[in-house]
Amino acid sequence: MQSMSNCILRMENITRHFPGVVALDDVTLTCNKGEILALVGENGAGKSTLMKILSGVYQPDGGRILFNGQEVILDSPRRAQQLGISIIMQEFNLLPYLTVEENIWLGREPANGLGIVDSREVTRRSQELLVTLGVELDPNTPVNDLTVAQCQFVEIAKALSLGADLIIMDEPSSTLTGHELDYLFKVIRDLQARGVTIIYISHRLEEVFRIADQVTVLKDGKVVGTKGIHEVTKNDLIQMMVGRTLAETFPPRSSRIGESVLRVSELNRRDVLHDIALEVHAGEIVGLAGLVGAGRTELVRAVFGADPRDSGVIELGGKVTEIRSPADAIRAGMALIPEDRKLEGLVQLLSVRKNIGLPNLDIFQRWGFVREQEELQGVCEWMHNLDIRASGPTQPVMNLSGGNQQKVVLAKWLIRKPRLIILDEPTRGIDVGAKAEIYRIMRELAESQAAILMISSELPEILGMADRILVMHEGKLAAEFDGATATEEAVMQAATGGDEVPPPPEIVNVVQLSISPN
Repeated sequence: MQSMSNCILRMENITRHFPGVVALDDVTLTCNKGEILALVGENGAGKSTLMKILSGVYQPDGGRILFNGQEVILDSPRRAQQLGISIIMQEFNLLPYLTVEENIWLGREPANGLGIVDSREVTRRSQELLVTLGVELDPNTPVNDLTVAQCQFVEIAKALSLGADLIIMDEPSSTLTGHELDYLFKVIRDLQARGVTIIYISHRLEEVFRIADQVTVLKDGKVVGTKGIHEVTKNDLIQMMVGRTLAETFPPRSSRIGESVLRVSELNRRDVLHDIALEVHAGEIVGLAGLVGAGRTELVRAVFGADPRDSGVIELGGKVTEIRSPADAIRAGMALIPEDRKLEGLVQLLSVRKNIGLPNLDIFQRWGFVREQEELQGVCEWMHNLDIRASGPTQPVMNLSGGNQQKVVLAKWLIRKPRLIILDEPTRGIDVGAKAEIYRIMRELAESQAAILMISSELPEILGMADRILVMHEGKLAAEFDGATATEEAVMQAATGGDEVPPPPEIVNVVQLSISPN
């Protein structure tokens, strides 16, 4: 640990109460100048509340904050920014139809002597910031045309334009993989070299060990401990976060693979997908790996009928099935848990009951009238089955943790008893304890002979859960691996366009021997 003379931030004995909940209980957090401090913990541990207090969104009920050696009152986000504290939220605070430079300087545009915005100066300063970050980006590009990674760097440029000495990054890598993630880490290291302090919040523990100098663990609104990153292991952090040892994060693989549920052949979409052929069997979890932009999400959306395709044959249960829309897919027994659960999977302002019930009114209605008691019974049954932790079926889903929100999305589909379940990034933004629950549910579904096709950008998740792994590169299937014997190196080589690796012969043999009528 560095000496206190090098301390840039000290939050002492911070408490914060919400109705019926103690969100933060006597929390003390210290951060040194030029340090990268990782802040980890399960959803609901208090990380976001603590950072909202630091960024001026909330005020504490007790305690004090010292910044650069002075006690400060952070009574608004503007006050925090004036002092040099900036936060980059997981959901970006950018206006999509404004340009990069307009977003960076919004409300603070340099003006000439007449008080008119100096457009040339705005562009010049924006270019300086982007060059500082090593980002090749035209400041006049509309944010709507940027990738997620580019939006992340615009947020960092905006923080630097505010003169930030301390930048809080909340799940900055949640949608980044491969070279994008490597570049983000390079930018963070460059900021650190310039003396900027970073508080890095992440559920991806592998990243914590790559980027952090210190790590602080929160649990149930309290600090469990702060350690140097070289003083702990991943298992140590997991035990500190969840209060128990996760000796086996991933449940055992299934040994009972059934008949073919989904077979796709010659699927094409111009400039996106090229001659895709794949198969998923009952009782099997097939992992779909690849870098961002490889075409994974586009593939499953085309299979589900959410996006058009130029050609391709889809067979379900051995029969050719015409899938032209999601309605066709649902009638055929398919379910799609989307990548963005908040935008595409849930209606945030509605209750758990309505989110689960609305897509299934056809099941709960008779003669055009909803049988409300039957609907409520079905909702409560699945809340119990999936251990959805809510105050009750009337609680708005926006107030649930990420893991419980994902379970609500699962519940609304599982009521329909689908035979094929497609999961796109099923554990994104979910803490390690909730991940283990999602993995258990997935394996139980496979054991009940559901067929599962899973997209994941986390290689340990792909390797730990998939019975077979398909790797995509530039819209094509580049390789296939046995999930039990695949390695991160082999999967990444295929994902980055290395030599194609043919499917191991034993996969074909096992599948052929295991197909039998139920």
